Amino acid sequence: MRIVEVLNYIPDTMRIDAFLRESPMFAVNRAARRFESLASRTLAGDNLGFLEALVVAALFFEAPRQVKPSQLAETFATTRGNLSHCISSLEAKGLLLRKIDPEDARAYLLALKPQGKRCALRVIAALDRMQNEFESEIGKTALAEMIKSIRRLETRAGAR
Repeated sequence: MRIVEVLNYIPDTMRIDAFLRESPMFAVNRAARRFESLASRTLAGDNLGFLEALVVAALFFEAPRQVKPSQLAETFATTRGNLSHCISSLEAKGLLLRKIDPEDARAYLLALKPQGKRCALRVIAALDRMQNEFESEIGKTALAEMIKSIRRLETRAGAR
């Protein structure tokens, strides 16, 4: 059915609703906002945002190897500026340590402080619980297929 046809016979909704129900961009955007809200509620006890939680978890998993911020920015598909803000926040919270890279004085390396390691364990447990809930609700296979579809759409959107 064409959007113009749908717009002509839906009396109690906004005319754009029909389009929004079929729009992958709107669905992904709405889901992202809801996931962000869920992450905020889940991570509120540690006063972390989602990106901060991912950074703490990544540093925990990479230990004892120290990580460069540029590696994290690439891994999380975010800007270096966004990551720099995140790192400053985590540093102010006493969770991580940054030090000059001995092989390149222009760069620095990140490592978790003891408080950051304890926080990382809580964060990893919380993210794992959320993943288990998603898998229970949707099923592992369906969730994996959905992620593949989202990544295909993301790749297509990035190619333009």
